[in-house]
Amino acid sequence: MRYFTIDSDLIDRSALSDEEFAQCARVMGALQQWQRASRALSDASRRYMHLNESDMRAIRMILRAQRDGQVVTPKDIAHEVGISSASTTKLVDRLEAAGHLVRVPHPTDRRTTCIEVTESTRRSARDTIGRQHARRFDVVAAMSPREREVAIRFLSALADADVPQGELGDPEDELDEPQGDTPRR
Repeated sequence: MRYFTIDSDLIDRSALSDEEFAQCARVMGALQQWQRASRALSDASRRYMHLNESDMRAIRMILRAQRDGQVVTPKDIAHEVGISSASTTKLVDRLEAAGHLVRVPHPTDRRTTCIEVTESTRRSARDTIGRQHARRFDVVAAMSPREREVAIRFLSALADADVPQGELGDPEDELDEPQGDTPRR
């Protein structure tokens, strides 16, 4: 699908030749293709683990925290997922019943509990999402340093175009790959 036709009044193509315009359209098409593939992978992972998007966000956040040696409380989950405390309780109950999470005593605050991802769910996430991230990393590693810098500028500029300045933070903060034994293809 083309984002813009040659006669679109939404873009200024005055500085682009027909070939450059066609190349821009191919970049946008490739980006759309990757977005579809990424959504399909995410949907498949959620179906495989029987989770919805909020469940996946919570599990990813807890996995990152566990990797970094941090404790996670229900309040942390509510903040990360953007849901009420009542909805968080339901989410944790559902994920605990499904064997994805466990509640453990908080090390310093007896008024709350900590939430941890079970070992089986951690392994499942590593074997599915972790392997996909490793394949993506391989694609990036195969690029030259100059190509990687271009990709960083391109993707950062797209993010800036879609989200008000400063709301996304530093892309390096998003790296949530397991440390150490990253799975390989």
